[in-house]
Amino acid sequence: MSPATVASPMTLLVPFDGAALSTTALRRATEFATFRDEQLVVLTVVPEDPAYARERGWLDPEDTFDVGVIERKLRQRVRDLAPDADFRCELIENVEPVARRPTWPAVSARSPARSTPASSSSAARTPAA
Repeated sequence: MSPATVASPMTLLVPFDGAALSTTALRRATEFATFRDEQLVVLTVVPEDPAYARERGWLDPEDTFDVGVIERKLRQRVRDLAPDADFRCELIENVEPVARRPTWPAVSARSPARSTPASSSSAARTPAA
């Protein structure tokens, strides 16, 4: 076989926070990793912020912030969904606030460079009969 036809092993990285979207992504990545016989790594990043953890459902309201508890809960959820995946949990210091909504400026749907449709511009040039 030529080197061009031999595929290199690939590692699939799936961010996981337990939400429905990340759960679906993990399920699909598990199927793909199994089909391709690839390694699957699941990563959870936990900011040092109890309110954030509670918003995500990682902690109950009466729980104190404990990364170990969060890691064990998420590790078990990942194990239930993808038993062969490698799970990693990283704690980050909360040095800056987490964006709650997009911070970039909204782009107008109609920019000055955008031309008008041909039907309206030709109607404006057609002389009245």
